[in-house]
Amino acid sequence: MKILYAIQATGNGHISRAREIVPLLQKYGTVDLLVSGTQADMQLDQEVKYRFHGFSFVFGRKGGVHHWETWKSMNLRRFFRDMQSLPLKDYNLIINDFEPVSAWACKLQGIESVGLSHQAAFQSPLVPKSKSIDWAQLVMKYYAPASHYIGFHFKRYDQFIYTPVIRSEIRRLEISDLGHYTVYLPSIADKWLVPVLKQVPDVKWEIFSKHISSAYSDGNVSVFPIQNAAFNESLASSTGFLTGGGFEGPAEALFLGKKLLVVPMKFQYEQQCNAYALKQFGIPVIWGSNHDWLPVILKWVKEPQQHQLEFPDETASIIDDLVKKYAR
Repeated sequence: MKILYAIQATGNGHISRAREIVPLLQKYGTVDLLVSGTQADMQLDQEVKYRFHGFSFVFGRKGGVHHWETWKSMNLRRFFRDMQSLPLKDYNLIINDFEPVSAWACKLQGIESVGLSHQAAFQSPLVPKSKSIDWAQLVMKYYAPASHYIGFHFKRYDQFIYTPVIRSEIRRLEISDLGHYTVYLPSIADKWLVPVLKQVPDVKWEIFSKHISSAYSDGNVSVFPIQNAAFNESLASSTGFLTGGGFEGPAEALFLGKKLLVVPMKFQYEQQCNAYALKQFGIPVIWGSNHDWLPVILKWVKEPQQHQLEFPDETASIIDDLVKKYAR
């Protein structure tokens, strides 16, 4: 069997999920990987056969998407050329993790594909959604269309939705509490974060930033470049996690039993929806309209937080069902 697995590389969530899923798919046949996008810090362990520019949202440094840079990065002529280059009929199964090149190539050629992603969950009307960005719902629906959908979310809101894929390396971590707080906010520059966090006394902060190449410290705040093993160790031994409104990062913190505070990116529909869902579980949120983070952070640090979300390890059975149902 030949399988094409197409992965979006905006952010790290898609890549981290793929690192878990690819070895499972390889049990059923030859797996060719396709990656498009430019904003991921993580890499796949396997060779990538197709690498396309695709359509990526470019992160800014002030808590939102850099719209001008995002617009400049789009190239429709290259997008259509990449679509036409794919030999889709060579594959028995095409799986898409919110990747637009292969998704639209399948749609235009009338070839079935399976959308396997967090974004696939948004096909359900039962998933919590922000009502503030109506046009973005169309982007979520048509950005990477598929014939069939299998989604992941914090809760099983619908029959085709499962709880998050937690990486094996996260499941194996030894959990402790050394008293520090881990921070990962890729759309916000550390030069803005450090002065805010220094105002929270008697707390050690460990920021992981994509905007630096070497570590430094300023008072009670340490800043490190992105490094997977160091980040995992920091998170596993932390008291809490301050992060954006993505999916995999908050899910891993919840799995590890850490306190969580999320700051969804401004004008990023998916993150707004994720934050809305987390708020329903009692997780505090700093919205884009809040320009004074300090009171929220102080309250979060001082108050205990309890959550009881179960994320069972069922990825292998999901992949087995997918292959049996949709391979041709």
